[in-house]
Amino acid sequence: MRVRDTDKEKLVVEMAIDQIVQEGFQGFSMNKLAKACSISVGTLYIYYADKDDLIQKIGGEMALKFFKSTIKDFSPEMPFEEGLWRQWENRADFAMKYPKEVAFFEIIRHSPHGEIILDAIAEFADFRTIMKDFIDNALQNKELLPMNFEAFWCVAYGPLYTLLNMHAERKSMGGKPFVLTKEIMKEAFQATVKGLKP
Repeated sequence: MRVRDTDKEKLVVEMAIDQIVQEGFQGFSMNKLAKACSISVGTLYIYYADKDDLIQKIGGEMALKFFKSTIKDFSPEMPFEEGLWRQWENRADFAMKYPKEVAFFEIIRHSPHGEIILDAIAEFADFRTIMKDFIDNALQNKELLPMNFEAFWCVAYGPLYTLLNMHAERKSMGGKPFVLTKEIMKEAFQATVKGLKP
């Protein structure tokens, strides 16, 4: 029996993320991945049952990394404005630190693998509960306007992700050079909070 090599495994994960981000699912294959890693296709099957298993396992790792970073130093009992700002900071830090992984997870999330991955991660149910408790507490404390959950999500996080997309592309509307700063993020956050508070 062949032994797992953790360095080789890390390389496989990196190269798989690279290929899916650059070429999407259509351009991705186990053969191409093995070649990019300078290993045999057989070696890939030590780590993964097949291509779907590989995508779902790597996607699951990325999702866990994201959820853990999102709730760092965060509590659903926080006052609404403080808790939402912590969420913005955590999400922005993760997106700026791991842009390729975020791009990879966005592709996965909008594929048939997305729901399979999220349903398989027990921590995702915990994450949903934490976020629900945060919103319920804000409503109970009259810090948040009652609204449809999807509407809340768009207003609360849409501005942040728009800024992060512009930061990733290094340009804003009309192609003007753009780098996200704490000041710009805070300005957008203040406008967002204003729209969410009663």
